[in-house]
Parts: sequence; C-alpha cells; structure tokens
Amino acid sequence: MTTSPSFTPDAADRLSVVEALYRFAAGIDLRDTALLSSALSEEAVSDFRPAAAKAGFEYPVIEGRDVIITALMTSLSALDTTHSVSNPRVTITADTARMDVFVEAQHVPRNDPSRHYLMKNRYDVELKRSGDLWVITRNTVDNVWRSGDIGVLSGI
Repeated sequence: MTTSPSFTPDAADRLSVVEALYRFAAGIDLRDTALLSSALSEEAVSDFRPAAAKAGFEYPVIEGRDVIITALMTSLSALDTTHSVSNPRVTITADTARMDVFVEAQHVPRNDPSRHYLMKNRYDVELKRSGDLWVITRNTVDNVWRSGDIGVLSGI
C-alpha cells in the first residue's frame, strides 16, 4: 500500500499552519482570549492599515500578542463577528511559513442586528513553529471588497 500524498508530514504541517488562522478567527468570533492567544506569537504584529485605508479610516500597526488581543476585544466589543477562511495557500520553509488566504468578516452590532458591515479581505500571514503548534508572527490585511454600513465598525 502506498501512502497518499495527503498524509505526508508536509501536508500535516500545511494543515497546522491553516489551523493557526482558524484559532485566530474563532478566538475573535467567540470572544475567547485564550484561543486567540494560542494563535499568536508573543511578538506578533497586526497590520490592518491597507484594509482600513480602503474602508476610509486609519488603524495603527499593533505589536505584541497582548496588545493585539486587547485592541481586537476592545474595538469589536459591541459587535458580533463571523469570520470565514477560504483558499489558503501555504509555503513552509523549515520552521517558518507564509500563508496567503481570503477571510470574509461579517460585523453586526449586537444592539441592532439589522445593520452589518461585510469585508472580504486578503491576509498575508507569516508564522513560525512553536512546539507542536504554528503561531502567527505577522498578519497584514488588505481589503478586496466591502459592503454595508461602515458606521458599524466605528460604532456610529
């Protein structure tokens, strides 16, 4: 019996790389700081500037796992979010990886579910191996398209 290419160590690593982004997205959606923390390296960098600029607002580069978690939990505190990850393309070199992936993020105010802001973003994610897990070291988010009420993101 031959081993299927889908069960190679490389395939397992590729899945683990994508799983880091699943933990990140689920941590945001579930407001689970422990899950979100498990997806980020201590020195992680989050760069949402390209997507924010296309949506017409400024957002700073955020550095450090704890700072990123606090910023996300604070800025999204009044919103219900759902993130859908699709089409990940992963490249692994030893203990580092890079992933180009699309993430659709729906934002709905908890106090007014008739409003929404939907963003389809391209994530450029850099990761490193950390024990048995892969963790995000840098995430740069650019926007492909968006629809809905931008005021949802700013709390207006």
